Amino acid sequence: MPRPPRLSPDAVADGLRDLPLWSGGPDGIERTVRLPSFRAAVDAVVAIADVAEELDHHPDLDLRWRSLRVAVVTHSAGGVTELDLRLARRVDALFQPMPLRE
Repeated sequence: MPRPPRLSPDAVADGLRDLPLWSGGPDGIERTVRLPSFRAAVDAVVAIADVAEELDHHPDLDLRWRSLRVAVVTHSAGGVTELDLRLARRVDALFQPMPLRE
């Protein structure tokens, strides 16, 4: 299946306006999800994996105790594509917004 083309910086910025929990730019976007427990964070990895398999688009995941960093980029396009924004929206749908505390 052919991958969508890399988005322009303006298109990525427009897409991020609808994804306020995500940050980044044309080279990649990311979000950190804070979960109530390590077990909940592991369950979150599984839930994201299910979505990633469905979309055939796989994020980079970094689990640190109760924090899960989700990073997406379409490597074959050399940057962010519509597929990355779609995956980000699907990840957001899995979790209620939970503010990070320093």
